[in-house]
Amino acid sequence: MLLFRLPAKNASARVTVWRRLKRYGALPLQTSGYVLPASAQNRERLQWVAAEIRSNKGQASIAEVASFDDLSRDDLKARFLEARKKDYRQLAKDLKKLVGPKSKPGHDVSLHRLRRRYAEIYEIDFFSSPERQRIEDLLTQIVSPKPDGKRGKVLSKVRFLGKLWMTRPRPGIDRISSAWLIRRFIDPKARFCFSLTRSEYPEAIPFDMFGVSGGFSHVGEDCTFETIMKSFAIRDAKAKSIAEAIHDADLADGKYGRHEALGLDHVFEAWAAQKLSDQEMLDRGIELIEALYSTIK
Repeated sequence: MLLFRLPAKNASARVTVWRRLKRYGALPLQTSGYVLPASAQNRERLQWVAAEIRSNKGQASIAEVASFDDLSRDDLKARFLEARKKDYRQLAKDLKKLVGPKSKPGHDVSLHRLRRRYAEIYEIDFFSSPERQRIEDLLTQIVSPKPDGKRGKVLSKVRFLGKLWMTRPRPGIDRISSAWLIRRFIDPKARFCFSLTRSEYPEAIPFDMFGVSGGFSHVGEDCTFETIMKSFAIRDAKAKSIAEAIHDADLADGKYGRHEALGLDHVFEAWAAQKLSDQEMLDRGIELIEALYSTIK
């Protein structure tokens, strides 16, 4: 928690501090001060804000707080989620302007700006807001190619051996199951990394990433898992059953009426809330999908 005081006459410093705290996702308390979930990164951020306040002849203190007598942990979490809900809904409103025939010129520039805004909100979405999925669905609608009704050329698995595959951080049901599919049917030694931009791993093959060419993502009504299956002509009957379950869990459109993966989806969400690393979530998830695969008759 950051507690501070700035001279009343220094209005510009007040605005600067307020903007920075907002960008960091700090929650203002009704009494005084701002609070963030305890982490090394958030502590460092508040230290920079405190240093700026002191340089402007103000006073600042940083405290690690165990609890508030008038504000429970659940209440705090709810307030953080409410703040991110407002951010995501405003972003959704802006994204919808890029969807459909009424979209205006400058699409690429606007999309780049909104994707950057999504990355900023994602970084301070400390408790995995359910509104995030809505944004990801909208981004998929904007950047995914539309199906032309023709079957594309089947890709050779040999070309994809020994490759690094990249997806977004905090993997969910579609990305984790796609990693399992890659390991099970394409390359048992496939490696995975996590990033929001391709520039960090230019040699990697992207999957389920927004607006990144040369990879695998949603196509039409197919989730990424289904796209990979069709691209490599994977016709395994049990994998097809899993594809239907993953589709229903990821897209929630009830297309196949399969519910097997909903429990897995909740488990993955719980792991994210427990702050497991991206790699640990992926490794555990691959084991769970493999267990599901082994039980299918």
